[in-house]
Amino acid sequence: QVQLAESGGGLAQPGGSLRLSCAASGSIVSISAMGWFRQAPGKQRELVAIIIAGGNTNYADSVKDRFTISRDHAKNTVYLQMNSLKPEDTAVYYCNSMILGRSFWGQGTQVTVSS
Repeated sequence: QVQLAESGGGLAQPGGSLRLSCAASGSIVSISAMGWFRQAPGKQRELVAIIIAGGNTNYADSVKDRFTISRDHAKNTVYLQMNSLKPEDTAVYYCNSMILGRSFWGQGTQVTVSS
């Protein structure tokens, strides 16, 4: 089994920054991709950013040029640096990892952007 532990959520003012971390542990053989999704109240869960094993990244249009995803292979950890935060970024952020064709999810961390 694989466990994903997220941290770094909280309250930020518009224009501010937060950094999310997600550490994978357990039966990790080969991680194909790690990413971040978010779900705002009353909305569907959506992809925010993803980084695949080769290092390629992909971002939702709404966060391009503001968010940066990165990964520390040695620590099996993925980060999401969020800058220029907007109130519409408020959501529960979930870490996801694809390992040998299986998808694993973290418990989610709340990000609230408000003045």
